[in-house]
Amino acid sequence: MSTVARNASNQNIFKSMKDIDLTSREVSHQCGVTMNDSVEARAIAEFMEENDPKVTITYNPATIRIDGEGKLIFKMSEITEYLGREMTAETFEVNTSTHYGRMVRVDDDTVILFGDMNEVMEFI
Repeated sequence: MSTVARNASNQNIFKSMKDIDLTSREVSHQCGVTMNDSVEARAIAEFMEENDPKVTITYNPATIRIDGEGKLIFKMSEITEYLGREMTAETFEVNTSTHYGRMVRVDDDTVILFGDMNEVMEFI
């Protein structure tokens, strides 16, 4: 793991259990994906970090987490241009080991993750 990746991994979006109020009715609107570490996953993480200020990237030894607030929009055409070779929604899904939030494949070019479950209703 590079020094840059290791330093970037010091960020943690999760609260410690002692800081969580289990009586709260507060709803999180976070969403995200965990991708197997690969050339494609690194390009997607770098692209998202450069283009969405609400994104947090966490590099782990074998995975890369991309977390956001509200929704994350992955445009395959933009990622293709950044990567320098074709990225399809199918390849994106293969590289995604897990996700949280609602994932919607809008069309062949767009995958959206929603943190707010009410927003996803127009796609159901």
